[in-house]
Amino acid sequence: MILEMKVPSPGESITEVEISKWLKQNGDFVEKDEEIAEIDSDKATLTLNAEEAGVLTILVQPGTVKVGDVVCKIDTAAAPSNSPKGGGQNAPTGKEPKVETTKSETLPNPSPLGRTGGAAAGVATYASGTASPSAAKILDENNVSPAQVNGTGRDGRITKGDALAALAKGFTVPEKKGGFAGGSRDTDRQKMTSLRKKVAQRLVSVKNETAMLTTFNEVDMSAMMEIRKLYKDKFKEKYGVNIGYMSFFTKAVTEALALFPAVNGQIDGDEIVYHKYADVGIAVSTPKGLMVPVLRNAEQMSLAEIENGISDLAVKARDGKITVDELSGGTFTITNGGVFGSMMSTPIINPPQVAILGMHNIIERPVAVNGKVEIRPMMYLALSYDHRIIDGRESVGFLVKVKEMLENPVKLLFGSKHPYEILLGL
Repeated sequence: MILEMKVPSPGESITEVEISKWLKQNGDFVEKDEEIAEIDSDKATLTLNAEEAGVLTILVQPGTVKVGDVVCKIDTAAAPSNSPKGGGQNAPTGKEPKVETTKSETLPNPSPLGRTGGAAAGVATYASGTASPSAAKILDENNVSPAQVNGTGRDGRITKGDALAALAKGFTVPEKKGGFAGGSRDTDRQKMTSLRKKVAQRLVSVKNETAMLTTFNEVDMSAMMEIRKLYKDKFKEKYGVNIGYMSFFTKAVTEALALFPAVNGQIDGDEIVYHKYADVGIAVSTPKGLMVPVLRNAEQMSLAEIENGISDLAVKARDGKITVDELSGGTFTITNGGVFGSMMSTPIINPPQVAILGMHNIIERPVAVNGKVEIRPMMYLALSYDHRIIDGRESVGFLVKVKEMLENPVKLLFGSKHPYEILLGL
């Protein structure tokens, strides 16, 4: 039986996608649900998985295709071949198959690390030396050929653990791609991915269609750093995740959004939509480009739930496993340029949202504290906002509330009020 594989729909508004690369070769035998191709849309990177086991026939080359197009076929009646290239039992060979193992079935050892893996030592299978998507990503980032790695997975596949183990052992690798070659005048021209093109269009549209301004403030991170120092081990032991600054910022943002609802709104034609919930997007840099996965109802989450949510979404985004739903519908965004060393920036709004908070790196600076000069760990904060619906009073007030809650973490527990104010009914 010949099964036709069609391009799945990543979302309602998407009609075209791009096949970035085939993970299997023409004639390979594929297992059911095995990943056979990577698909880029303007929102996320998806994978095309085999619907049944059989021999793969690729019909289109990497490039732009329409949703619903047939891109490959799977012969479910064919059996795997012992050839490294795969192919079914019905594939023409020009001669009758032999029962005995021949030299052509012996896999040469291309490197000191070999490639024996989960298959019988020295014998090739249809999967020998094939890297899983996560392993392929690691090897590509380090400019390492799969031929240099020993695959220990099923039928000789290279797993993520195999890739990490090979890098840990160390070996000579070629010059990293993109580096300068002495005296060269060569160039490297690459096509923009669908995601990168969409990001470019959205950023330009924000500049042209919004009245964007940025206001700044600074926060003393001493209290945050003290909490992390005292409780990071207990926190990880109980919740299985490290406590980071992003969870504190997310919690502070959700409290401030409740006080300044315009910052959490959006423009819909002639109307302003005020959200009574906080779906906070966390900007993540990935090999494919910038992505903003969303924490749903972040206002109801604890610090541990926020940390786990951010960790899960970031891993999915970087591994290309993020879904369109997980990238859609945010009401406010936080971006952290400080992880790359940024001291100050003016982040661009993520439409249709109307505001975005930019975090930056922490620098010890002399500041005045109670009339004395002290060295404190300081961070600049930047709030970019759409002046069409957010006034200066709201933008500045929002940022001041975020600052106050971060410098006095007790307010994160009791909202924007001090516990004494609650006690006194103020």
